[in-house]
Order: sequence, then C-alpha cells, then structure tokens
Amino acid sequence: MLSNQFDLIASYVRARFGNTEKGASLVEYALLVALIAVVCIVAVTFLGNSADSKFDSVGSAIN
Repeated sequence: MLSNQFDLIASYVRARFGNTEKGASLVEYALLVALIAVVCIVAVTFLGNSADSKFDSVGSAIN
C-alpha cells in the first residue's frame, strides 16, 4: 500500500516537473555568481588598501 502511494507521488512529481535539469543549472549559475562576487569584493578590498597607502605616500611626498 505504501509503495503504491510512493509510486503515485513519484510519477506525479516526474510528470509535473519533468526530468529537466533547469533547477540544477540555476543553482550552479547562482553559485558561480556568488563566487565571482566574493572574488570581486576581495580584489577591490585588497587593491583599495594598496591604492590608499600609495596615495598617502604620494601626498606626503608632495607636501
């Protein structure tokens, strides 16, 4: 009895959502976008601190 209910639910889910991998590819793209955002934030933070110290040294050399 339980097996029949499971088969019915499984067949409904397969019919409703199909066997496409749209959800998997959407998650993969979201993870890629998140990783790219983290890399960009780290790069801007690192280059921002480096540029800030460079501007400070140039500014004190001008004075």
